[in-house]
Amino acid sequence: MTNATLHVSQHPAILHKLAVLRDVDTEPKKFREVVRELSWLLGYEALQDARTRPRTIRTPMESMEASELGDRIGLIPILRAGLGMVDAMLELMPTAQVWHLGLFRDERTLRPVEYYNKLPDSASVDLCLILDPMLATGGSATAAIEVLKKWGAVRIKLVNLIAAPEGVGAVQAAHPDVEIHCAALDRGLNDKGYIMPGLGDAGDRQFGTGRSD
Repeated sequence: MTNATLHVSQHPAILHKLAVLRDVDTEPKKFREVVRELSWLLGYEALQDARTRPRTIRTPMESMEASELGDRIGLIPILRAGLGMVDAMLELMPTAQVWHLGLFRDERTLRPVEYYNKLPDSASVDLCLILDPMLATGGSATAAIEVLKKWGAVRIKLVNLIAAPEGVGAVQAAHPDVEIHCAALDRGLNDKGYIMPGLGDAGDRQFGTGRSD
């Protein structure tokens, strides 16, 4: 596994919030808040190389050449856990388009199954950010990237809260051109395909629908 496309944040605010997110005693309301806060911070880092174009503005003092966002940004949350990351990203980039992909993991094969796709007929953005709290086996991420490339997307990034080496390796092997931004690279997967030490099931913890050990 190479690290050329893997970016693990070391920002103190991210490390602090990640500890709150992992804590088993963090209840769904607080969990959702921290997912949002972490997504904002990670999105800020992931968009550092977004392209800009010049714009003439007038300050209270005089006219000047400034910059505005040049890239059209597309946000692709992986249902359902990725939904909790969208609002924070829209705060960063209010003009971003949001397209949804539904992928679930077959518990027997650990392979992704696509059940929902709201992408338009052809690519309408310059940079796609795939939003998913967990990068575990890499199956869903790899499948989502394949869908986006067939759609016509050229620049794609993954934004994850926590990643496992297995998932990072799978994405890098299948799509070496895709950058991965995350808050932590954990030890690995258990026999059920969950990240260790991880934080459990991100969807269940956000929406209060259960608990996975």
